[in-house]
Amino acid sequence: MNSTEKSASVKDLLYKNQFRIKKHLGQNFLKDRNILHKIVSEAKIGNNTGVIEVGPGLGSLTEFLLIDAKIVLAYEIDQDLIPILNERFKGSNSFHLLSKDILDVNIDDDINQYLFDCQEIVVVANLPYYITTPILMRFLETSLKVDRMILMMQSEVAMRVTSKPATKDYNALTVVINYRAETKYLFKVPKTVFVPEPNVDSAIVQINIKKQIDNRPMNEPFFFEMVHKCFTQRRKTLLNNLREAYPQYNREFWEQILKNNGFLTTIRAEALSINDFILLSNIVYQLE
Repeated sequence: MNSTEKSASVKDLLYKNQFRIKKHLGQNFLKDRNILHKIVSEAKIGNNTGVIEVGPGLGSLTEFLLIDAKIVLAYEIDQDLIPILNERFKGSNSFHLLSKDILDVNIDDDINQYLFDCQEIVVVANLPYYITTPILMRFLETSLKVDRMILMMQSEVAMRVTSKPATKDYNALTVVINYRAETKYLFKVPKTVFVPEPNVDSAIVQINIKKQIDNRPMNEPFFFEMVHKCFTQRRKTLLNNLREAYPQYNREFWEQILKNNGFLTTIRAEALSINDFILLSNIVYQLE
């Protein structure tokens, strides 16, 4: 990996490799090296850190990650980018590239195989807008080995991820994230620093996975599923969403459940705390 190849600009790499950007994959390549440096700085990567990068693209962020990380494990689904990345980082023993969809893999199995001797696991990625939520859920609901995530996402989604109960941005994603982690909005990234330029601004969010969860539901997968069902239609009351999600129980039944546990029958899901959802989840789980 020579210095000229390392520092090549996004436009140079696109031109040199005659790469055609695929809009259906949400490809927007970050070209501002100051922001790339700032992202890696916020990730606080050390020489014992294993980094997972989702969608390395042309390798602009990867270049910075490899400076400090012990190993970078990258997932890329665009087959046209695989040879570009392999060529760019062919001199690095710290770079592992998997031509796999992150939504289809067992993340912890891959960590055991490629990052087994790393003291901490950090996810650093510029997430495609169209698939941000599924990727976040994949890590939060299936991995027990990730310590923290530094993620770029659409600014609107970043607001949801870091929002609090009883706000317009609070939703199922917020509940799941706040159950498993502590979140922090770091900084905004203007749309002008991407090639091609997207329609909206982005933001960087820090997600620190909790080492210990004091209040756990009886069944975590059921809890995650029920939270999603409670937010199926935001304009509807919690009561109506529960009725539609579990039609085997009638309206009077759900009204009694809510009243017995101190909830108004007109309450909406966004007014509930994580502990409220855990309480309801335990009640419904025992009914099933």
